[in-house]
Amino acid sequence: MPNNHSIIVSTLDMDRISALMDNMPKLSAELERLEDELDRATVLAPEEIPANVVTMNSTVKFKFLGNDEIMQKNLVYPKDLKTSEDISIFAPVGSALLGLSEGQQLSWPMPSGGERTIEIIEIVYQPEREGEYTR
Repeated sequence: MPNNHSIIVSTLDMDRISALMDNMPKLSAELERLEDELDRATVLAPEEIPANVVTMNSTVKFKFLGNDEIMQKNLVYPKDLKTSEDISIFAPVGSALLGLSEGQQLSWPMPSGGERTIEIIEIVYQPEREGEYTR
C-alpha cells in the first residue's frame, strides 16, 4: 500500500491522542496503524492548521471509492461519542480521516478484512478555521 500521502495534525490533537494511546495497556493493529500515521504527520500549532484539513471535532463529508454514497461524520474522541453522526478517532474510518485534506484519498485496513479507499469531499466544520484552538 502506498504511503506517499502526508497528513497534518495539530499539536493539541497530537498530544491528546498520544495521551489516550499511552494509557492503553496494548494497542490493536488498527491503533498501531494510527500511531504510524501520527509518526509521519506534519505537526503544526492549531493556529497554523490549513482550513481544508480534517482535525479533531471537525465535521467531514467523505466517501469510499467505488461507492457514490457521501457520508457526513463528526470526528471525536471516544468519550465524546454521542450520536450516529459521531465517529471515534479510534475507529478505523476515524483514524483514516484525521489529517487528510479535501480531495485527498487514503487506503485504510478495515476490521472485516481488506482495505477501502476514503476520499475527503468537504470539511463542513473545522474548529481551527472558526478560531477555536482549544477544542
